Amino acid sequence: MRIRTRLLVLVLSVLVPAFIAAMFAVWFVYTEQQDAQRKSVAETSRAMALLIDKQMQTTEGTLRALATSPSLATGDLAAFHAQARKLVPTDTSVVVLNDLGGKQLLNTRLPFGTVPAKGGSNLAELRRQAGPERTIISDLFFAPAGKHYDYAVQVPVEIDGQVRYYLSMGIMVSELRALLNQQKVPTGWIVSLSDRKGVVATRSDEPDKYVGTFVREALRQKILAGMRSGLHYGVTLSGTPTAAFFTRAPLSEWTIVVNVPLAEMRRPAMYAAALLSGIMLFLFGAAIFAARWYARNTAEPIEELRLAAEKLGRGEQLVPTPSGLVETDAVGFAMVNSSNQIIQSRVELELRVAEAVASAERAQRALLQAQKLEALGRLTGGIAHDFNNILQTLSTSLQLIQFTDDRERIEALLETCDKAIDRATVLTGQMRSFGRIQDARLQTVRLDETISAAMPLFASALPSNIELIVQADDAPWPVTIDPLQLELALLNIVINARDAMANDGWVKIAVSNQVIARQSGNLAPGEYVCIAVTDNGHGMSAEVLSKALDPFFTTKGVDKGSGLGLPQAYGFATQARGTLVVDSAEGKGTTVTIFLPRAADHAPPALARERARQPSSAAGTLLFVEDDALVRESVEPALKAAGFQVIVAGNGEEAVSCLESDPSIDMVFSDIIMPGNVSGIDLAKMIKIRYPHIHIVLATGYSDRRVDIPGVQLLAKPYKITDAIQLLTVDA
Repeated sequence: MRIRTRLLVLVLSVLVPAFIAAMFAVWFVYTEQQDAQRKSVAETSRAMALLIDKQMQTTEGTLRALATSPSLATGDLAAFHAQARKLVPTDTSVVVLNDLGGKQLLNTRLPFGTVPAKGGSNLAELRRQAGPERTIISDLFFAPAGKHYDYAVQVPVEIDGQVRYYLSMGIMVSELRALLNQQKVPTGWIVSLSDRKGVVATRSDEPDKYVGTFVREALRQKILAGMRSGLHYGVTLSGTPTAAFFTRAPLSEWTIVVNVPLAEMRRPAMYAAALLSGIMLFLFGAAIFAARWYARNTAEPIEELRLAAEKLGRGEQLVPTPSGLVETDAVGFAMVNSSNQIIQSRVELELRVAEAVASAERAQRALLQAQKLEALGRLTGGIAHDFNNILQTLSTSLQLIQFTDDRERIEALLETCDKAIDRATVLTGQMRSFGRIQDARLQTVRLDETISAAMPLFASALPSNIELIVQADDAPWPVTIDPLQLELALLNIVINARDAMANDGWVKIAVSNQVIARQSGNLAPGEYVCIAVTDNGHGMSAEVLSKALDPFFTTKGVDKGSGLGLPQAYGFATQARGTLVVDSAEGKGTTVTIFLPRAADHAPPALARERARQPSSAAGTLLFVEDDALVRESVEPALKAAGFQVIVAGNGEEAVSCLESDPSIDMVFSDIIMPGNVSGIDLAKMIKIRYPHIHIVLATGYSDRRVDIPGVQLLAKPYKITDAIQLLTVDA
């Protein structure tokens, strides 16, 4: 805490308690005066409610006197009509006689014998609720005969001990207004009278404007709830914020509301509080000002030391600034000396760090280059070795064919060539798996069915002393993969597991559904199908495990393995937007886990897939698009021999021209990667838009673009002519 702050706290510790005590005193006076004023206004409201009831009791007495008229006893209603007109003035009041069914028999505002209009009061409803013998007072209603708002008081007329009629007197509410105006209330107060339903009957301020309207909804709800009295804070109909003191009259059940403006309620107490608060604030401000002035003059030298320390922390050069105080000057000179030493040390440190960073970067670049060269050397060496063997097989077989006429010998040599080509296809498939996505063989499948179908292949790779165990969930999710690449990946993993066992052992393939909630390495959150291949072999060391996914890295002897097994499996998993994880330790076995994302589509049933592979007969006009002349020369005759009428194009632009000039084309068989501006994918998209009836098959050796065009078939190179014909004729 600063010295300046400490001085301010000292002053405040004296002033604040006194200030708080004064505020409590003001609050006490304020609340006491508020309570007294509330009680006074509430009493005024109660007195006015009793006054309203007294006025209505007077009307009741008049009606009961009229009810004893002999004319009513004899049934001479005309004479009673004349008597009532003389007794009750017709300009402000009206006498109405009803039979027990509620029908009007006479109305003093109308000539005797005139059929009265239906009244607007709720006397009939109130009579049903109160019974036949009680006096009832209506709510406010609009009188159709007088064209103004009235209220009515009704008494029963008993003749010979039985109720024969109901006698009512309707009175203009302006009479009640005059009664309220006689009560002297302070200026600004608003007194209003409302009926049981919360409808304003009269009001001391602008009565004609608001008569017949509802009071504010919040206050009306309290009236409808039957509250006898209370206090309501709200806004009047004229928009004035008030404290409304309301009282329900016991007899009439009408409600008097005395609205006192909030400013009027608070004015006396607020005046006293404001005066005392002003004095306290003035004293408080003066004390703060004096304390700040003294604190500033006392703390300035120390503040300068703080600023110098901040500069020292930022490594800035300090300049000695004498303050006149011996203690602070001594500290300041010591800080200047420290600043000079720090700056010198920092310069030396920066030079050393720069040299160390440059040396580390050079070493890192050299290490990375060496790793790249090592991987490239293994890759090219392995490819050269395997492909030289394949080329040697093909070359020797083709040379031997030239030197023999024996057909059986020629067929055997051709079969050897086919095997060499199949081996090359597998090798290029493994190499492609390190690249980007291959769409040519993507299918949506269920892994339990796929693995079950490949079980004989996996079992054949294991000796009899190694047990193969398969464990799968009841309903694994579908995945979109290349089934052949999956089989190859699992076969490579199973073979690695076999080679890791010296004696008896087991290999388990487990398939399960897993939900990944958080990012885990290269694995994004989502739903995955997990394939875990576990063995109880000798495991891997940490050094071998770190290189297990490098292409052509192997711990096996020469001609015992290519080193492409796990890298191919990893490439397959990443192409399927999943990943592969290897967990191993020496003496504890190895677990290779492949995560494959759940497919959005459902896997088709096996029977539907089998039917989809059944080709129809080869016929129709086929546009064959291929930029490689050797491929064109070898494939075109085969397609013609299959029964197609073949049109040949050397690139995408030529294919577009052929399509525009020849409307008879039924099918297109095109390469994907071609010179020019139109690739096979671009050509397929154009055909789908302009010629949607044409069947399309795309062939590719490798592509870095995903083919995602509905209805387009994909074929991987090298392909067999029979496979191409099958795709061209299925659903063509």
